[in-house]
Order: sequence, then C-alpha cells, then structure tokens
Amino acid sequence: MTNAELGFLPASELLSLYRSKALSPVEVTEAVLGQIEQAEPRINAMARTTPDLARAAARESEARWLRGEARPLEGVPVTIKDLQHTKGIRTDFGTHILAGSVPDVDVPCAARLFEAGCVMLGKTTSSAEWGWKGVSQAPVYGITSNPWKQGYNAGASSSGAGAATAAGYGPLHQGGDGAGSIRMPAHFSGIYGLKPTHGRVPNWPMSNNDLATHIGPMTRTVTDAALMLRTMAGPHPWDYTSLESTPPDYAAQLAADLRGKRVAFSPDLGHARVDPEVAALVARAVSAFEEMGAVVEQVTPAWGKEGPELSRFFWPATFSGRLKYLPEWEDKMDPGFVAMIRTTENYTVSQFMTMRERRFNYCNAIHDFMEDYDFLLTPAVSVAAFPADRLQPEHWPQHPWDWLMWAEFSYPFNWSGSPAASIPCGFTAAGLPVGLQIVGRRFDDLGVLQASAAFEAAHPWAQHRPPLAAPTRETLPTA
Repeated sequence: MTNAELGFLPASELLSLYRSKALSPVEVTEAVLGQIEQAEPRINAMARTTPDLARAAARESEARWLRGEARPLEGVPVTIKDLQHTKGIRTDFGTHILAGSVPDVDVPCAARLFEAGCVMLGKTTSSAEWGWKGVSQAPVYGITSNPWKQGYNAGASSSGAGAATAAGYGPLHQGGDGAGSIRMPAHFSGIYGLKPTHGRVPNWPMSNNDLATHIGPMTRTVTDAALMLRTMAGPHPWDYTSLESTPPDYAAQLAADLRGKRVAFSPDLGHARVDPEVAALVARAVSAFEEMGAVVEQVTPAWGKEGPELSRFFWPATFSGRLKYLPEWEDKMDPGFVAMIRTTENYTVSQFMTMRERRFNYCNAIHDFMEDYDFLLTPAVSVAAFPADRLQPEHWPQHPWDWLMWAEFSYPFNWSGSPAASIPCGFTAAGLPVGLQIVGRRFDDLGVLQASAAFEAAHPWAQHRPPLAAPTRETLPTA
C-alpha cells in the first residue's frame, strides 16, 4: 500500500491488520508521517509533528502486539489539538501570547488515548486565537487550508484536526467544541465529528465557556468515532462535571433499526439563513431517514429565535478576560478577536446574570422539546467552504467579528450539553462538502452514533479523497 492508502485506513481495520500481522504499527506510522510530509506544505493542518516520539511509541506497540499484550488502540495513529496540554510538547494555544508553552501534564483525553496504545503524530492547528472563531486562520499558524480547496476555510477551532482527518493523516483526531468547533470543521472538510454529551469526556483545565466546551472524536468513519469516544470517556477527578457512568462499548452496539424513531427536522431553527445549495443537500439527507423508516416531522422550535441574541452576548463574554492583554499584545492579535472582546468592556455583573438566567431557560426549552423526539436534524453549517482570509462569505452580510451568523445551528447544543454530530451528506457543485447535524437527547451518545451509522451505511462517503491529499506533481513517481 502507498502512504496515502495506509493513511486513510480506519482504526478498526488497522487493528484487524495488526492482529493478523499483515501490518505493523511501525510500518503504518512511517507511512502516515510520509503522508503528512508530502501534504503539509499545502494544508498546514499540523502545528508540529513529533516524529521521534511517534516512532518510539510505534516500536513499543509493535513489541506489545508480538508479546500478545496489545491494548485497545495499540499502534493506532492519533493527533491532539494544539489547545490541549501535552506533557513536554510545545503547545501554542493559537495565540502569540502563549506561543512556546511546554505543558508538564497531559490532558485527560490525551492521557487515555496514549494509555490505550495510540501513537501520537503531533499537534494539530487551532486556527483561531484561543478558539474564538469558525474560520481556519490565526496569527500564530496562518491559514489551514480545506483539503478540498486550497486557501478555503477548513472550519475551526479544530481546523487542523478536521483537515488532517480528511487528508489521511491517520484515523483518529481529537477535537474540542465550544460553539461548533468539532462540527464546523467536520462539515467543511467532509468528515465525521461528534460533540458528545457534556461531561462524557472529561475536560481540563476548566474552560471559561461556562460548561459549554466539549471534547470529542473527529474521524472518517462512525465506528472509529465510537472506538475513540469509549477510550476518552469516563469520570475523572480533574473535571467535577465529568459523568460518573462507565462508557459502554459503543462500537459493538452501532447496528440499530431506525424504523419508528421520531425525528424532527428544522431547516433553519426558525431564524437562520442557509445557502440554497446547502439546504437542498440537507433536505435530501433528511429524506434518507424517512426511507429508513423513521417518522420525520418538519418543525420550527419555539426556542430557536432566542439563540442569536444570547450567543452575541455570551460568546464575547467567554473571552472577555483577554482584554488584559490588549495593551501589550493587540498588534499581534486577531483584529476580529480584539473587536469582539472590546464589546464586553461595559458588561455588568447584573446584566450577565440576567442573561445567564435566560440562557438556562433556553436550555430547558431544548430539553423539553427533545422529549418528543429521538433526534433533531439540521444543517451543520449554513454555508460551504469559503476563502479562509474572510470572516464571512462574500455574499453574506459583513461584520467586524460576527461569524456566528453562518453557524447558528451548533452553539444551542453546546449550552444544552446535548450530543450532536456532523456527518457528510453530499457535495456542492463546486465539490465542497456539506454536513448534516444529528442531535440527540442528553446522555444518548449511543443513539446519535447509531443514527449516524445507519446514515453512513445508506450513504457512504469515506471513499472520497480530497485533491490536496494527493501527491504533488513533484512527488509523483517518474517513469
């Protein structure tokens, strides 16, 4: 197999090939590092690779397989987002202010992946300063390109993780999601991304995002996401919100019959603007659920219209503590980020607490709504990829910092803590991916995975390869 062929193999298949000794972790690690090396000048998905650490871990994994001591994900390549602490490995957190930081501890999700036998290839870009926007461009990294089109938005803040998944940089990639930062890159790059129930995967250090930030898997197959989620999930003493229950074997329970399932479909949540081509692809995907026997009802949830005002208040508030850096660092910070946090200079505690009460009521309304449905389907994002040097597509209204206008479908479920996934559902006429969002009831991560697996089986997508993942002319073999 070529480097690219090995880089695109799912974790589930790699484990089977390791078990039969048809492949070794050393062979796969070298191949994926080669795939990264040939594609990285164009994609810029990696903040940094760690080849020496990867090769050492691969050798250990190979020895464990030979001794019959393989762990659950032994020898499977993984990347960690550059907003997460990794012991002894430089982590920039997407900003010049913290660039060059070297943590002395691994975050729980990374530690669990390593303990399960994963081989870390490096840190992926978080192409948004502290993860503030949904566009894959940040001062400290530059542009992370969408693997489907050079210079186009790959989504953020887990931009590198999404692009790396799409480009065949191995099967498993860790993402974080505070307002859509797993689901947006999944949508733009044509991969699967799951934001699990809040607390399913322990998050540390605690985010200023008021319990709205989640850690989850980004993969090319639903089975791989299930494998990765089980590994990362479970209670942890560093996160007092982590769920007590031991995660089930999600991958073993993916097969499910959707007949009779109650499915709500909202094309706009009652207020969101959606590009026609995206809307048409999502509507076609929704019809697949009807074909699988689900009972689909188009809805306009009463709570939907509350979202824009709440989000424009709370998203800037999340980052308002960064105002202290402006005197020294403003000229090296993202201008949009600076414009956004300046809007909070006159916030009051009373105003914040009043809005917070409104948001809690909003979340209760979401949970009440979901009592009548097994799943809610929406577009994952309102637009397909656009140039990453813009904050909004050219044909959309312009604003100094408001990127949320084209991402109204994700943040409600960060606040509610509900599991939500973006799954590829087609391509625009320009060949750019589009994602369908599948939302479940809180705690029903398995249900979202099962619905995703059913859709994946009916409409597979993992066979598609983005142009930027292919060898360049210079690296093609000569006759």
